[in-house]
Formats: sequence, structure tokens, C-alpha cells
Amino acid sequence: MVKEIFSAIGKKCTKSTSAAAKTSAKKRVKFEVAAGVGKTVSIAGSFNEWDPTVKYLQDKDGNGIYVGYLMLAPGIYEYKFIIDGEWRLDDKNANFAPNDFGTLNSVLVVK
Repeated sequence: MVKEIFSAIGKKCTKSTSAAAKTSAKKRVKFEVAAGVGKTVSIAGSFNEWDPTVKYLQDKDGNGIYVGYLMLAPGIYEYKFIIDGEWRLDDKNANFAPNDFGTLNSVLVVK
């Protein structure tokens, strides 16, 4: 069972998962977004309490492709990329869900 609680500003979301999911082995999940050279790119979602300052993605090749990895337990997660302060969907992910603020969040299922 997943519970979602959104804050008044629309960027906070927490999810609680079953005890079984919490004890399952975490998996390394890759996130990648094309944003252009010289950008500041992070990811925020239900896995980090929608905090855009927790996980920054890196453009190690200098080609404008930003990559980051997270260790996630099996479950369903919602997220967005933040590129130079602008919240964006993952355009490589066709799975999304509406949020309480009239926009969409990308959805990731980790098995």
C-alpha cells in the first residue's frame, strides 16, 4: 500500500511502503536526461522527499547528457528532473501520473 502526502507548495511527497518492500534488496537505478552543456541538473521525488538539493546528476563527458544513480528498494516512485531550477518530466519515460497541483510526475516502478 502506498500513501502519498503532498505539502502545500506541491513539491513534497512521501511514500510509505510495506515492510516487505523495505527489507527487499535495493537496486541501482540509472537516471539520465539531456539538458545541454553547463546546466545544473538534479532529481527529486518520493525517494528523497522531493528535495532537489539531495541528488545532483553529472555531465562527465561534457556533452549535455546528465547521469545519476540511486539505490532504490522495490516499489513505485514519482519524480521529476530539475534543470536550472525548472521542474521537468523525464521525457524518456512514458509513465506519468497527475499530481495535486495540475501537473504531472514521472513514475518509476522498481521490481
